[in-house]
Amino acid sequence: MIEAILSLGGLGILAGFGLGVASKKFAVKVDPRQEAILEALPGANCGGCGFPGCSGMAEALVKGNVPINGCPVGGSETVEVIAKILGVEAETKDPVVARLLCKGGHAAAKEKYLYHGVPDCRAAALVAGGRKACGYGCLGLGTCARSCPFDAITMSADGLPVIDESKCTSCGNCVAACPKNIIQLLPIHKKVTVLCSSHDKGAAVKKICTAGCIGCSLCKKVCPFEAIEMDRFLARVIPEKCRQCGLCVAKCPTKVIEDQLAGLHPLAVIGSSCNGCAECVKVCPVEAIAGEAGKLHIVDPAKCVGCRACADACPIDVIEMEPRVKALR
Repeated sequence: MIEAILSLGGLGILAGFGLGVASKKFAVKVDPRQEAILEALPGANCGGCGFPGCSGMAEALVKGNVPINGCPVGGSETVEVIAKILGVEAETKDPVVARLLCKGGHAAAKEKYLYHGVPDCRAAALVAGGRKACGYGCLGLGTCARSCPFDAITMSADGLPVIDESKCTSCGNCVAACPKNIIQLLPIHKKVTVLCSSHDKGAAVKKICTAGCIGCSLCKKVCPFEAIEMDRFLARVIPEKCRQCGLCVAKCPTKVIEDQLAGLHPLAVIGSSCNGCAECVKVCPVEAIAGEAGKLHIVDPAKCVGCRACADACPIDVIEMEPRVKALR
């Protein structure tokens, strides 16, 4: 009995010694920069960067296989830290946020049938495209909310996802989870969005949803900056051109264009050194500026939509765009 115990103990010690030697001989050296980057990353392991976790992202960054701003969660501060570790110049990009391009909740959209299957949008979409009469509409079963690792999505009583932009990290999990492809990552600073994804003709849309784009093109016609295009009967806002003036919002007959600024558009303020050249008057799309030639011009706050066309056109740079609350004090 004692001999057996001693034999097993000896084998254990020998095996341990062998493993120790092997671990040192075959150890994989890790670049210290990789460990530093891993510590700098947020540790969410959300997969939004395209890698299974932050460790995979850190390794790819050291190898130069991914841009230093590839982490959608970390933000500009993380980019700066990574740039310092790698000894490169920090590259920033405009932040984006997830937005639902659909307003067809229970009250607005008709349904083809009652669904009593698995409470998952992907499963429901397999049954004749889902219960919504609109083939592009949100199925409202909350798959996107469950896929969000940051609790940024909740479901409304009307059966639509509500995205909290202050919590959204643009990881893209909800985008990938939606079988209807109606959640997109859009620039967070652009607040005017067409909340519809239907490419059906207007007559067809009217029959099945009261909150859909009918392709009337009125928004495109009223936009003075050519920031709206029509894509197969569906209006689309071009973020690079949009001045967030809200003219399209007021013109839309189905109220499917959302303006998150909610009346808080900036206000143009003309400085006292204005020479009255009237260049601002020529470009103002809402006739909000008036004044005599050669004299100080005035902006009508009730008409100004904050598009900054006047500020861009002013040859002597005396027009400032100020927050409306501050400007009206």
